[in-house]
Amino acid sequence: MPRSPRFGVTLPQIKRPWSETRAAAIEFDRLGFDSLWVCDHLYGVPNPTLPILEAWSLLAAVAAITGSARLGTLVTPPFFRNPAVLAKQIATIDEISSGRVIAGLGAGWFPPEFEETGCAFPETRERLRALEEMVEILVRMWTTEKASFSGRHFSIHEALSEPKPKVRPEILIGGGGEKVLMGIAARHADTWNNMAVHQAALPKKVEALRRRCEEVGRDPGSIGISQQCVVVLAENEVEARRALEKAKKVYGGHMGGAIEEHGIWGTPEAVLERIERHRAEGVDLFVIEFFGRDTREPARLFADTILPHFAAGLKENRVAAGGEPGAE
Repeated sequence: MPRSPRFGVTLPQIKRPWSETRAAAIEFDRLGFDSLWVCDHLYGVPNPTLPILEAWSLLAAVAAITGSARLGTLVTPPFFRNPAVLAKQIATIDEISSGRVIAGLGAGWFPPEFEETGCAFPETRERLRALEEMVEILVRMWTTEKASFSGRHFSIHEALSEPKPKVRPEILIGGGGEKVLMGIAARHADTWNNMAVHQAALPKKVEALRRRCEEVGRDPGSIGISQQCVVVLAENEVEARRALEKAKKVYGGHMGGAIEEHGIWGTPEAVLERIERHRAEGVDLFVIEFFGRDTREPARLFADTILPHFAAGLKENRVAAGGEPGAE
């Protein structure tokens, strides 16, 4: 049976003050979006001099002012933080949010923010090895009384973490690597996320993920598929085309260089059609970056015109996450 769709939104974080992040988080939660997301970078991307709010500190604040939306990172790499300390941070935010945290994890890719801050940044294979060690430590810290693990990059011995999450946080693993990365996702993740830059290659990536699941004896249908995406939405075709041309200039290749051919854009009718194309490829979670200076405006239009088409599934998802907006 196809999974019910989920629609998450990225929060203003780069070159934006907390006041904007706060206002957006409250509004997106009120509008009924399933989840709120931040990127886990220490530097602005692609320009390191851009100011950026730190991911898990930001989510702790967002947890305290929202009531229903899940909270996650795209994505937290190894080496920024000791994994046992990270497990404690996530467990704390999970407590604040009444169980709404998604641990979005990945290998990291932007060298300056590692090298210039004194964090290790080994070759890709070793970062992937460290990613899997980090996942194992997080799960052990959340689920065992005293956690021990000995790896190449990280080790813990009878480590304590209290209070533990009442339910293990959902684990999302993001990245485009079709062998090692997706193998880690197949072994450990509840959801795999396809980066926006690989949106055009979604069918190929999904097929690779299914092969990795089969290799480890996992039902491919048991892992969710997420697509990070820019959504360009306007009320009419003329405005949509104008916004699309601006978006192509702003995002370039970082958030996907083929927005027009493979992305999600247009009038509400066109956006709905493109969402359904992605769903046909297996996507059940859309992590949306709305295009616009004030992203609350397209989010409201999306909530008014798109979310009602998926109302039953969205209500089911939000009740599972902790209730309707404003629930105590």
